[in-house]
Amino acid sequence: MGAQGFGLEILHKDAHCQARTGILHTNHGDVKLPMFMPVGTLMTVKYLSPEEVKACGSGVILANTYHVSLRPGADLVEKMGGVQKFMHYDGPMLTDSGGFQVWSLAKNKGITEEGITFKSHLDGSTLHFTPESVMDLEQKIGADIAMCFDECAPYPVTHEYMEQSMERTLRWAKRCLKAHTRQDQALFGIVQGGAFEDLRNRCAQELASLPFDGYSIGGTSIGEPREVEYQMVSYAVKYLPWEKPRYLMGVGSIDMILDGIMKGVDMFDCVLPTRLGRHGALMTSHGRLNIKSARYIEDTRPIEEGCDCYACKNNFSRAYIHHLIKCDEGFGLRLCSIHNILRLENYDASNESTYYYTTNDVTLATGYASGKITLNPEYITSSGTSGGSSSSTDSSSDDSSSD
Repeated sequence: MGAQGFGLEILHKDAHCQARTGILHTNHGDVKLPMFMPVGTLMTVKYLSPEEVKACGSGVILANTYHVSLRPGADLVEKMGGVQKFMHYDGPMLTDSGGFQVWSLAKNKGITEEGITFKSHLDGSTLHFTPESVMDLEQKIGADIAMCFDECAPYPVTHEYMEQSMERTLRWAKRCLKAHTRQDQALFGIVQGGAFEDLRNRCAQELASLPFDGYSIGGTSIGEPREVEYQMVSYAVKYLPWEKPRYLMGVGSIDMILDGIMKGVDMFDCVLPTRLGRHGALMTSHGRLNIKSARYIEDTRPIEEGCDCYACKNNFSRAYIHHLIKCDEGFGLRLCSIHNILRLENYDASNESTYYYTTNDVTLATGYASGKITLNPEYITSSGTSGGSSSSTDSSSDDSSSD
């Protein structure tokens, strides 16, 4: 029995690869697939209002269970009517379990079969996460989609270490299913297994046999070479149920999104577009544009001609945005973030490749796979700290580990 009001409707399958389009039905609205999901770790996408995020074409926003449990607390969010009411967002949301943040941010971690004991990155207090406690937190927060609590192993590790970690993730997934009782909330399992094909295969097959509402691929973009990252996705996705949504966690670079879509992945998330925007790096069809450069001091052009984002269609000049970013003005950070999010959400496939929705048999992803479409090298950008396990948060110095 799946979550009430939740389901995937597949509309089109590409003839040349596994790319597909569809509709994800949720209790807070329907969204088109494939899609990119902006990260709002603390229930806000930095500097942007919920209306601005939605105007960019975003369907689902992420919040992070680890961070929300610390500030303001899941009990308060529940008391306020759930995450959508609390942040006044009229659309679907997803909470990641915090497994990646425990791995990347928390100090002095102790992993046992029961769960993970660790120190808060805020005040050093001792915290203990178990599959059951995380399910309780996610159900109180009340997003449309919750993620299982998993262990995100570092890269590289030995096969023996990864096998033990993967098996623990599978046992925790079963505990999450048992503890998750909220009928109007979908629950996704997370495939782990590192760079090992046999472990990825086994994890994906065992999770696929369990009644999850969707499936995700975790443990990528944590420092492995790009070719290994591609392989990790290939190892896992072929065993995931066709009729359920598939989610590649913590990926926001153009080449990884295209590769994932080509392999049948529907959902992606990352802090990359907003983090780049806050640092004055803009995504265009000609590659990355560093608006901080002195070459734009007197440039009257918009960020990109023909772009439909708020900044470009209202003709805010590169010179003006350069000035705002150099002065660290919040409006400049907003304009850059809006532009980058829209680039990933609503890209015209007739231009140079960044992102696409499959509409016919000759797709952008197919062209990328065959070599007929090449990406500007500036687009092939590592996801940085993009989370491989439980979605990414921004740990850059200006953000105190959130986006």
